[in-house]
Amino acid sequence: MKHIHFIVNPISGKGKHDICEKLLLQFFPQKDYKVVIHFSQYKKHAIELTQQAILLAPDVIVACGGDGTIHEVAAQLVNTDIALGIIPVGSGNGLASNLEISKTVEAAMENIRKGHVKNIDVGKINHKYFFSNMGFGIDATIIENYEKSGSRKLLSYLKAAIQSAKKFEFKNMQLCIAGQSKNIKPLLLFISNSNEMGYSMTLTPKASLQDGLLDILMVPKINTIQKLYFGLLVLLKKTDSFAKAEWTQVAELEVTIADFETNVIQLDGEYYLFKENKFRIEVLPSALKVLC
Repeated sequence: MKHIHFIVNPISGKGKHDICEKLLLQFFPQKDYKVVIHFSQYKKHAIELTQQAILLAPDVIVACGGDGTIHEVAAQLVNTDIALGIIPVGSGNGLASNLEISKTVEAAMENIRKGHVKNIDVGKINHKYFFSNMGFGIDATIIENYEKSGSRKLLSYLKAAIQSAKKFEFKNMQLCIAGQSKNIKPLLLFISNSNEMGYSMTLTPKASLQDGLLDILMVPKINTIQKLYFGLLVLLKKTDSFAKAEWTQVAELEVTIADFETNVIQLDGEYYLFKENKFRIEVLPSALKVLC
């Protein structure tokens, strides 16, 4: 009998999903599955619920929610034998899209029932994990303004991008890769583990969850016209044709932001305030089991 825990965010996707005990038991009948269902009640509650579930040694823990909920659950399962299931009912659904997991609840549950496991890479920055991407530059500012807007629509994201472009504060950074240091002052320093960042947008179309590498995109300080052009290329999924951008792939790198003691960084579409200015970013190959 397979033991499955479901961590459900009831307000993901504005609460329009119908994930409930009755529906889950239709797909996972008690004669074949041991099913435990938890509903998160506040931000980061999914972390606590997942940690409690791990103590019961289930075969699978399923995150039912948006990118934030999936991130909170997945981070607890890194380097464990417990597989992550995903039922994406959020707005961006970046990781789920990259894994080709259906946004239809019933199809996603059928995918979990099939039980096909894929081992994927995990990104790590200091003491935190990321699964899709992270960034130090304007993307972190966009996410901060996007969350403050209280809306989860693509239009709100685009408005946050325009607002951020007008007021973005550039920071001097030292980037160290393979022992070689470089001083930069980027508009964008984007580090990606996957080729999808949500809303069907991508900055790193060639990135892979299974290549043991992180894809780095660095865009320097550019003028307003160039920003608009780059934004258009993002929407067209053609950022690799932007001449001002620098691309590389690495297994690890270090970033130092000497002039600032605290820094806002986005991880998987959520912004975090780090009270530190030295960062080691690395990839952990095949560190997470996912049903997809």
